Amino acid sequence: MSLFRNLMFLLLLLTCSTCANKADNVEEDFTRYVNPNIGTTHSRWFFYTPAALPFGMAKLAPSTNGSYGNKSGWEAVGYEDGHTSIEGFACFHEFQIGGVMLMPVVGEVKTRPGSLENPHEGYRSKFDKNTEVATTGYYSVVLNDYDTKVELTATDRVGYQRYIFPETDSAYIIFDIGNQLGESGAVKDAHIRLIDNQTIDGFVTTTPEYVKKYQSGTDLTMFFYAKLDKPVEESLVFLRGEKPLFGNEIKGVGSTMAVKFSTKEKERVLVKIGLSYTSIDNAKLNYETEAAAKTFEEVKQAAHEVWKEKIGRIRVTGGTNDDKIKFYTGLYHAILGRGLASDVNGAYPKNDGSIGQIETDSQGTPAHHHYNTDAIWGAFWNLTQLWTLAYPEYYSDWIKSQLLVYKDTGWLGDGIANSRYVSGVGTNFTGLAIAAAYNCGIRDFDINLAYEAAFKNEIDGKNRPLGAGKPDVSFFVENGFAPYAPELQNKTVPECWMFGTSHTLEYSFSCYAVAQFAKQLNKTKDYGLLNKLAGSWENIFDKETHLMRPRLTDGSFIKDFDPTAPWIGFQEGNAIQYTFYVPHEPERLIEKVGQSIFNNRLDSIFIISQSNIFGGGKELNAFSGLHALYNHGNQPNLQTAWLFNFSGKPHLTQKWTRTICNEFYGTEGIHGYGYGQDEDQGQLGAWYVMAAMGLFDVKGLTEENPKMQLGSPLFERIEIKLNQKYYPGDTFVIETENNSKENKYVQSLSLNGKIQKSVFIPFSDIASGGKVKLTMGANPDTE
Repeated sequence: MSLFRNLMFLLLLLTCSTCANKADNVEEDFTRYVNPNIGTTHSRWFFYTPAALPFGMAKLAPSTNGSYGNKSGWEAVGYEDGHTSIEGFACFHEFQIGGVMLMPVVGEVKTRPGSLENPHEGYRSKFDKNTEVATTGYYSVVLNDYDTKVELTATDRVGYQRYIFPETDSAYIIFDIGNQLGESGAVKDAHIRLIDNQTIDGFVTTTPEYVKKYQSGTDLTMFFYAKLDKPVEESLVFLRGEKPLFGNEIKGVGSTMAVKFSTKEKERVLVKIGLSYTSIDNAKLNYETEAAAKTFEEVKQAAHEVWKEKIGRIRVTGGTNDDKIKFYTGLYHAILGRGLASDVNGAYPKNDGSIGQIETDSQGTPAHHHYNTDAIWGAFWNLTQLWTLAYPEYYSDWIKSQLLVYKDTGWLGDGIANSRYVSGVGTNFTGLAIAAAYNCGIRDFDINLAYEAAFKNEIDGKNRPLGAGKPDVSFFVENGFAPYAPELQNKTVPECWMFGTSHTLEYSFSCYAVAQFAKQLNKTKDYGLLNKLAGSWENIFDKETHLMRPRLTDGSFIKDFDPTAPWIGFQEGNAIQYTFYVPHEPERLIEKVGQSIFNNRLDSIFIISQSNIFGGGKELNAFSGLHALYNHGNQPNLQTAWLFNFSGKPHLTQKWTRTICNEFYGTEGIHGYGYGQDEDQGQLGAWYVMAAMGLFDVKGLTEENPKMQLGSPLFERIEIKLNQKYYPGDTFVIETENNSKENKYVQSLSLNGKIQKSVFIPFSDIASGGKVKLTMGANPDTE
């Protein structure tokens, strides 16, 4: 008996051990730290789309004020954390793109959304925040006025909207298609039709403000194909604000349709909406391929698994719970934006308005995807570095997508919406981003075509379309600077002649990047030209003030120079902020200013800026920090805190990057990315991720052999899973000892067990895998 008991006890131990091992091997789900509602006060149209996949086309979200319009193309409309009513649930959310909004209602069908102040004058509904659930790939809320629960999820190109109605003989779903939404611009045309009692399709054509500005005379179209799982009893059609009529089709601006059902208590009605930028047929194909056979629960779970894998490519241990929330929410935003524009069959919208076709294999699978994208302005200090580390396959796809535009038009775009030019800031860093990818070993694209496009982007101004950016590049190439020329501002967009000083800095940097690309391809003549142009920033450096100063067309510096005045020669910034914009030659800038002056000035700027939360304080405005000495809420400043690594004071980089992470970033609706500042499709979130890992490259990976600089990691351990299609290593690990809120300074560091004094890590060592180990302390190690 004793032997039997011993055997049973041993078996029990083995069983428990197996269970424990299984538990140990269960991967942590880091999506639990993602909170999409962070920073949603005064946020952009594309910012809040919880029901979406990474880089997807279908991006579903509630709209609280998306119908209010977007006068300049960038104002904060869509969803706001403080709003208390919802007007509908939109399917398209991109830079300059918004449309196809659905809204479930019960009772009388009203023909306007209504206002935030008077929600009951329209079909919008009040809601309680405590009924709202938002996470990666899923959203739900209860509409109080209709006693109806709404649930949203998505595949790449198909939106799922499920409504749980009360018992009623007058449940409706409103298809608000023909009205302006988000950043879409004015509607030009629309069409909705009820094909049968369970199928609705249509389109809306809009003229976004940035399309009007950079590619005048063109527009863009969104198509949909919707399947309902419950037959429609009757349908009403109307133009916004007009009397509804019975009908199954409507055309023109303002087109709206409401379809009616009788429902039992808590009856679910599901709508699957296939989306496309090319045609209704392709919207149908996207639906049939991705969604026809899949239930809501299946798609919701699949979306979660996709996010779990993508978010889990960077695993952190230690730090506070808030640190993790900010980290993974930032990572979420970094891989949410810049979504699909091509269909499952490789069809995509071309710049000229026709339909293009991406090459497919024998199974009909496209060789790559095409994407819509906000301008890449400043993204080399956040997004592209993060893509390089954890998402190189997307970075490669993004480049191939950009090269489609080049093949179709002869020019690289910067921001593109359905391949239409939406430059946004009038410059173009696409060539720089291509060169940086090449430097890091991401090379599975047409290298010769990419170089041709990048080189042309830097030096050619002849017949250059406005939307390709750099409209003053010929003047820059011929004179060594771009002018501040207010006398010419009315001849074209302001970006052409009003911001030449910042353009000089930007073009110098991008010329440097493409010069390194040229050097590696043995383009000796091109390298010489580009390398010379890379030093052009010195032509606007004022030796008297040690600042970058606007020069007029005749070459003279402007008089009555105010270094804190924005817009005078500088795009979205001022001379104080932009003087540090020499990322490719920081050592030369420090030499010209003087190391001691440089360090004292820069440290003082951060000391002063801390009281203003490193930007515009608590003012809810995307441009609130433009007059400040440092403005973390906008792209031109994002490298500045890392410059101490080049000026002999790396402990100040450690101090200020950690402080910015703790104070500029928050975990609330109103305090997320500053206070209502401009989180352009993941850029500020990506900066936090990089800084929290203590990894960054001021030069944006543009060196021939790139190096990253170390800062002050927030976590005890950071593990980055590397894509072995591109890199030889499996993981790269950063470990810290004695890390805490107080212990933010690096005391010693080692790379793969070897002690080193430098805070510079070759990217090749990162790509090969391995470990950096940092010992932290409360006092700076100035040695």
